[in-house]
Amino acid sequence: MLLQYFLFSIGIIFFLSFICITIISVKEKKSRAAFIAFFACIILPAPYIIVGFYDFSSNLLSLVLIILTLVVLLALFIPFGKRKISCDDNPKSRIDERITMLSRRLLQKGTQRFNEYYNEHPSHKYADDKFRKKPGLLAEGASNYDLAMFASAETCFNFIELLYEDNDIEIANKKDKFEPEKITLYIKNWAKKLGAVDVGITELKEYHLYSYKGRNDNHGKPVERKHQYAIAFTVEMDNYMMMSAPAAPAIMESAQQYVNTGIIAVIISMFIKKLGFPASSHIDGKYDIICPLVARDAGLGEIGRMGLLITPKLGPRVRISVVTTDLPLVANKREKDYTVIDFCERCKKCAIVCPANAIPFEKQQEIDGIKRWRIDQEACYNFWCSCGTDCGRCISICPYAHPDNLLHNFIRRGIKNSSIFRRFTVLMDDIFYGKKPPSAKVPEWMEVKN
Repeated sequence: MLLQYFLFSIGIIFFLSFICITIISVKEKKSRAAFIAFFACIILPAPYIIVGFYDFSSNLLSLVLIILTLVVLLALFIPFGKRKISCDDNPKSRIDERITMLSRRLLQKGTQRFNEYYNEHPSHKYADDKFRKKPGLLAEGASNYDLAMFASAETCFNFIELLYEDNDIEIANKKDKFEPEKITLYIKNWAKKLGAVDVGITELKEYHLYSYKGRNDNHGKPVERKHQYAIAFTVEMDNYMMMSAPAAPAIMESAQQYVNTGIIAVIISMFIKKLGFPASSHIDGKYDIICPLVARDAGLGEIGRMGLLITPKLGPRVRISVVTTDLPLVANKREKDYTVIDFCERCKKCAIVCPANAIPFEKQQEIDGIKRWRIDQEACYNFWCSCGTDCGRCISICPYAHPDNLLHNFIRRGIKNSSIFRRFTVLMDDIFYGKKPPSAKVPEWMEVKN
């Protein structure tokens, strides 16, 4: 009789659990997941409730169900397959910002800079001629063109340019002494109060820096390491807005969060200068550093298959800014997270859905002396110029990018704990959300056209 009661209890727990998953999925506007969870709450608990409700003469079936359940739970939740990233994954050389697509797009035909660049990099000319024949980012004629939404995004990017002047602000003459531990804690907590999801600090390394600047008047200017520390901030991009990717709401959200993280960086930079220490903000369009690498070394995540920072709470669904400074701080100790790399090795969902086929399916390759993934930046930017947005499709479907709530945090904990759970999660994510999840509909309030 005790076995029957135990099985009945398990069935009720499963039923209530899947009811909760159904409710969460409805709130997240994931209709497929909600339907499957509701179906599961009826089917999965049934054997436990039926066997537990009826007093069978034999307990064999009860024992089989209990043993099977325990084996599955143990397999999923016992720590298994934990490894460390033993190889050196720090870049051996610095990246020249001039070769990035966001710099190459600024080259103007007929100018000396244009001719000099393609004389030095003739192999880039063919790829770049392709994107120049397309409408362009936030341009009329792009497949996702919407005047109101594109204007909203462009307004945010224009506003960011107003933040560039913070580096011209003078450093206060008075320099007080601060205990590194206390001022570090103060900055982290204040940044979160300003809107940051997470904050990390690292010692600034040579490989964090571009070798040469690539944009506007600073094109070709060597980048020197001026500061000792780097403070990295992340802010969240709205889940539903990003679910519409690559449609216009995604770039609206992307631009807005570039603004928000830029404001945090500028405020913190100006604050440090008022304390009497040098500081520089690194925000959209004005970087001396490579934000994902700095954030990784500051303990905020790992670089995933799509080449973006995968954070513990929100995956790649964040925007990053950085402040560099000589204010004495306490750096975070990076704990290399093998589980992210292992999950990306198995998942491949970002590569499957990428409309530009820019994300590799292969395992990490040795590139410039280290093992990593490298996206095809030309293919990626070409698609941007066709659709008019910065896409974001890979961000929107990443299993790590689900909302920061009890359900998904439970799953993230399991991913970190067990290799078997990681395999199980890849399968379940495909079942609940689809191998190629459809983009979400544009919110009604955004549709202002007649």
